Amino acid sequence: MDSSEQGSSVSSTDVASGGNLPPGLTEEEAEEMQVELTKVEDEIQTLRQVLVAKERHAAELKRRLGISPLSEIKQNFTKGWHEVQCSNAYLTASSTLEEIGRSNAYKRTQETLSQAGHMTSAAFSSMGSTIRNQFGEMRNSPSFKTFEDKVENMKDKVMGRSNGESDHSPTSNNTPF
Repeated sequence: MDSSEQGSSVSSTDVASGGNLPPGLTEEEAEEMQVELTKVEDEIQTLRQVLVAKERHAAELKRRLGISPLSEIKQNFTKGWHEVQCSNAYLTASSTLEEIGRSNAYKRTQETLSQAGHMTSAAFSSMGSTIRNQFGEMRNSPSFKTFEDKVENMKDKVMGRSNGESDHSPTSNNTPF
């Protein structure tokens, strides 16, 4: 036994010999139970050691066979996915979806949505062309030209130029905004 085994069995023995017996148990019964508990704890420890040894052996065999943790995960995933596909719930859902896909209501809905998408696309395209044309006409209108001139004058005043001066340097940008 290693020190952890002795620690657990000693503490269990201390409880039984501490004089605090549960009601209805004689000291002899408590001692028998304590002996049995110690044996069971020892067996558990032995089984843990055997399990660790078996796990090490399995890891060594996998390493020698070239089975990496990644390939093991892939294999587990593939196996799990196969089990899902073979399950009654998956088969029932798959069958139901296939039936829905073949139904007339689904086909009509799909056609209607497709037509609505085409119509919406055409409407937005038309609306974009109309807006672009309207902005072009508005920009060439006399009222917009007057507005543009007023903004240009305001800009000149803010920049500190007088009405007679204009900035025609090659680096200036004469855009209205």
